[in-house]
Amino acid sequence: MDVGEAAAGAAGQQLKDELAEKCQKLFQDFLEEFQNSDGEVKYLHDAEELIRPERNTLAVSFVDLELYNQQLATTIQEEFYRVYPHLCRAVRNFARDHGNIPQNKEFYVAIQDLPARHKIREMTSARIGTLLRISGQVVRTHPVHPELVSGTFMCLDCQTVVKDVEQQFKYTQPNICRNPVCANRRRFMLDTNKSRFVDFQKVRIQETQAELPRGSIPRSVEVILRAEAVESAQAGDRCDFTGMLIVVPDVSQLTTPGIRAETGSRVSSAAGYETEGVRGLRALGVRDLSYRLAFLACSLAQTNPRFGGKELREEEQTAESIKNQMTVQEWEKVFEMSQDKNLYHNLCTSLFPTIYGNDEVKRGVLLMLFGGVPKTTMERTSLRGDINVCIVGDPSTAKSQFLKHVEEFSPRAVYTSGKASTAAGLTAAVVRDEESHEFVIEAGALMLADNGVCCIDEFDKMDTRDQVAIHEAMEQQTISITKAGVKATLNARTSILAAANPVGGRYDRSKSLKQNVNLTAPIMSRFDLFFILVDECNEVTDYAIARRIVDLHSRIQDSVDRMYSLDDIRRYLLFARQFKPKISKESEDFIVEQYRRLRQRDGSGVTKSAWRITVRQLESMIRLSESMARMHCCDEVQPKHVKEAFRLLNKSIIRVETPDVNFDQDDEGVEEMEQEVQEGINGHSDIPN
Repeated sequence: MDVGEAAAGAAGQQLKDELAEKCQKLFQDFLEEFQNSDGEVKYLHDAEELIRPERNTLAVSFVDLELYNQQLATTIQEEFYRVYPHLCRAVRNFARDHGNIPQNKEFYVAIQDLPARHKIREMTSARIGTLLRISGQVVRTHPVHPELVSGTFMCLDCQTVVKDVEQQFKYTQPNICRNPVCANRRRFMLDTNKSRFVDFQKVRIQETQAELPRGSIPRSVEVILRAEAVESAQAGDRCDFTGMLIVVPDVSQLTTPGIRAETGSRVSSAAGYETEGVRGLRALGVRDLSYRLAFLACSLAQTNPRFGGKELREEEQTAESIKNQMTVQEWEKVFEMSQDKNLYHNLCTSLFPTIYGNDEVKRGVLLMLFGGVPKTTMERTSLRGDINVCIVGDPSTAKSQFLKHVEEFSPRAVYTSGKASTAAGLTAAVVRDEESHEFVIEAGALMLADNGVCCIDEFDKMDTRDQVAIHEAMEQQTISITKAGVKATLNARTSILAAANPVGGRYDRSKSLKQNVNLTAPIMSRFDLFFILVDECNEVTDYAIARRIVDLHSRIQDSVDRMYSLDDIRRYLLFARQFKPKISKESEDFIVEQYRRLRQRDGSGVTKSAWRITVRQLESMIRLSESMARMHCCDEVQPKHVKEAFRLLNKSIIRVETPDVNFDQDDEGVEEMEQEVQEGINGHSDIPN
């Protein structure tokens, strides 16, 4: 077969793919003729943009293709791998007709707006070569490399130049020298100056938790990005990739220890002469059977669960762009919510309808979702705007329930458990890549939750060494790594919502907070709000909670009374977060006064053991005030906002202080009570209420 190919190549004959050429002609007609609603040629302006040296990709909507010619759209979808080079050629011809473009510049086409979306699990060998759209979460990104697209080789025997040798996902040399007299098949040198390269990046994506079938481990697939698509996805992003499924040789299998890395069926003898034929099993080319699926993406878009469409990056959004993304009814609903006098209460009940009571915690978590305003000083020091909340409480006080609610509601939230998490798993790990053997950074939970919320359950069960890893992330909002020759500072602009149990399982009111909670002082001061949930016996609340839970179990849907739907709250949250409220003069004075009062009370010595009021609590008060102002869509922080922030902060501290004051003198009473309870358990007397 090699000889036949060589003969065809030598004669200069090339097989023509009639279907692909017809597609190219139709696609070029489509680019030149398709008009938008104003009667202008839709893709003309985009083609003129391609003159700029940094641009080389034309984005085409699949919906437009279907409107123009259904048969062309179907052929492109079913035979995408086959017709893709011809579509790129059509773009090149179209761009050259409408602008002065260098001869050797390559062009690419990116298909967008494909209607059907597939899961990673649905990618089977039947779909190889077809146009697909898949979605997943990016878990690892590799550095950008140049990739050889078509090589120019020089024969080392007779110096003949062989041009335009297509590369098929591995380094491909010409089969034989073009010179009819020369029979060289192996000794070629690549001329890098005359070869064509393209930017190439590998990204690994993984199934999101919502798509997982029960009892399954998330599957991952490598995505290959080229040209303008590189560097457009960061770890933690949920993206939609449009492209084709391909098979590539499994290079990592070839370098497996213990297996001879021999891929060809030709064996060189000791003298260096090539002997055609097979010697022994290892030369049978068994390793050639190892292929794996990869996804060659031509375009990618952010998946946005808030609107089901494209997501503008958090930093680039304005209130105007968000308004344009909504329909008229949605915008009216957002406006109606902003005018609601009882918004604070209604949002709390709509967000956590299945949790009874714990109103302060609901308010704290709600303000955490709105967040304060991040600022940067003149010296480029960043002041965080994210609010961290810690919930410490007895068993069965709905701590994990809060975390699960937030994880389901927030579009970019990561849920992790303290005991099962290591320092590298929370921050970032440096791992060696199987193919290139370079060290790459793999994102951990805090990086994946960038611009979102990281929920950490069982926070007290974490090793102290692992807790130290999140010190920097909680205050400076960065993660610094210096490992294995990789030195990097990564962003972790995330709010942390932690849940912990007290020492010994239950909160002991006769001891101070420090003795009750197994957390170090630096970590405790980094939490803006610290809620203590104590499981108290109270006839009225117990009756109400029991009624609520029985009601929930018997009538699941009807018992949930929501004022606003979750989608409404998501839209409102996205809109309200665009406000950057400034602190008014009277609010400034009020904050200073309240902080002075808190410090004085802290220094008076009565409750020294409970909590240290530091400057961080002052910053917490400012952040909570800004969050309150954001929630009401105000451009200015007013004293009423500060009052509520101070009340919340005070509540989260006072709940801890009161037991210290009340119960210290009453030790004997507590011991007597415990004795009575013990006797009651042993059957001697009734247990007191």
